[in-house]
Amino acid sequence: MPDGGGRVTENRDQTPCRGVAAQVTQTARGADKNLSPAPCLPFSGTFLAFDFGTRRIGVAVGNSVSGTAQPLVTLHGEQNEQRFSAIAALISEWQPAALVVGLPGNDDGTPHEMTRLCRRFARRLKGRFDLPAILVDERYTSAAASSQLNEAGIRGIKQKALLDQVAAQQILRAYFDEPSSGHAA
Repeated sequence: MPDGGGRVTENRDQTPCRGVAAQVTQTARGADKNLSPAPCLPFSGTFLAFDFGTRRIGVAVGNSVSGTAQPLVTLHGEQNEQRFSAIAALISEWQPAALVVGLPGNDDGTPHEMTRLCRRFARRLKGRFDLPAILVDERYTSAAASSQLNEAGIRGIKQKALLDQVAAQQILRAYFDEPSSGHAA
């Protein structure tokens, strides 16, 4: 939670949000009495989310207080040092409280080869940047991202440049909507 100096701190007690943090969250979400209370996340502030792939990594940025997420960038290249250098620059710029990584799986939830690679990527992020890395089920996020782009009038091959970062946005939104869906890397 934000402390007096505006820094982001951890909410370790996992109890529902109370006090100033809850008021800020409710104010950010609007005063509509029909809204359910915002879920309390174990970390508060800016988050970066990643849709990991062997050729591209989609990145989104979001804020847990407002519950918003937006596509940020797609990182290209297969060289690890190149990828982690670009991620380091994003972390330096955005100063996230935590990192969210999409965890792919088969339709029935069983793991496959990309599941293992995404877990490894999340562990590397956590180790290199000393930030919490949270894994979130990413099944169907690419399909949802494609639908979102279709609705925006972006179709076919034109989606390729944006698809991964919009999928990362979907992953982050899923985590903000249901924090219990994530688990530590």
